[in-house]
Amino acid sequence: MRNFARSNDIQRRLHEVVPGGAHTYARGADQYPEGMAPILMRGSGCRVWDCDGNEYVEYGMGLRAVTLGHGYRPVAEAAARAVADGLSFSRPTKLELLAAEDFLSLVPGADMVKFAKNGSDATTAAVRLARAVTGREVVAICEQPFFSVDDWFIGTTAMNAGIPATTSTVRFRYNDLDSLAGVLATAEVAAVVMEAATALSEPEPGYLEGVRALCDRHGTLLVFDEMITGFRWSSGGAQRVYGVTPDLSCWGKAMGNGFPISALAGKREFMELGGLRTERDRVFLLSTTHGPETGSLAAFRAVVRAYADTDPVAHMEHAGRRLADGVNKIAAELGVAEHLQVIGRPSCLIFSTRGPDGQPSQPFRTLFLQELLDRGVLGQSFVTSAAHTDTDVDVTVDACAEAAEIYRHALDRGTVEGLLRGRPVAPALRRTAAPRYIDPAERACG
Repeated sequence: MRNFARSNDIQRRLHEVVPGGAHTYARGADQYPEGMAPILMRGSGCRVWDCDGNEYVEYGMGLRAVTLGHGYRPVAEAAARAVADGLSFSRPTKLELLAAEDFLSLVPGADMVKFAKNGSDATTAAVRLARAVTGREVVAICEQPFFSVDDWFIGTTAMNAGIPATTSTVRFRYNDLDSLAGVLATAEVAAVVMEAATALSEPEPGYLEGVRALCDRHGTLLVFDEMITGFRWSSGGAQRVYGVTPDLSCWGKAMGNGFPISALAGKREFMELGGLRTERDRVFLLSTTHGPETGSLAAFRAVVRAYADTDPVAHMEHAGRRLADGVNKIAAELGVAEHLQVIGRPSCLIFSTRGPDGQPSQPFRTLFLQELLDRGVLGQSFVTSAAHTDTDVDVTVDACAEAAEIYRHALDRGTVEGLLRGRPVAPALRRTAAPRYIDPAERACG
């Protein structure tokens, strides 16, 4: 077992000054085994080190934002050179033009782009623009995990405290054209917002084409969320892979290899409503102080060059296939393949953890995370980067082999009791702090 004393001390202090103890819910300590949430100090490639001196092979890679590896030198150096000449100015820089031209050269069907910092900036701007274009209010979202921190989406989740009740967002099922057709037939929908694909769901033949046709028939704008698929499926996103062009698309995460940058891109006829070349009422599209800061734009341009000169997607997929094959073979040999399985697109893998009843289990997931952490593997998923080598994958597979033995033991016993140290992890978006509530009275003793 590894020592987490310093990490736990810093985590206690974080809870005193940062609500939830982290700036992203998915990064919270409640997403990791209790008392085993590393506080990281640095990273290189796919390896990270915590403040207790523990080294890990990391997966998830900055919530899927890092595809080239931590500290990828060409990106870091490009950002450093740009920042040395100034970070933020009172007028646009030439870098803004060059970055926009680079972006539009990659994305089919997009005529204009505007940069921001967070994915939610872009998706909410897309919704606002679609409402202005169509004169409608309702937004139809696909039943997929996450689109925005803003009210139009978070109001539909269990974590909706502080949000006025609204009926302006409706849902439809993925790979079910009848579901979307029913929504469009019963409501005046401004925008259909969806991921073209996810780690676990590929579009069935003709599905995305059918979505495009339904949107055209009903005068609804089609918005693709490319936060995860962009630069992980391809540098041109899912729309390039599947050959279906949305009206608007929203980008972020891997486009900066971890640098804070997002983008809204789309057809000129719509994007111009946020500009000066329209006679219609103007849309407050995106206006952010830090959207055009030079460091992230330079980092993005270096990412574009890396994708042109190398093949990061192929590297990610190679590592992912090798990892999935290795772990799934081990699970099959132990007779637990129906309970412990690596699944998903090779560049965007997750692990499925089921209990003795065959249902997804948070206690069994936590046990698996615990055993991986003890063996130097950190990750809520098995999302790879181009920096994951065969050696890194071998280390991970070996760790999974030992963790799977303990997992099998728990299945045989029908419980994780006596094996799991602390409370299980909990969903990041939930109504209450329980089941990982922290009693303020425990501050002094931790």
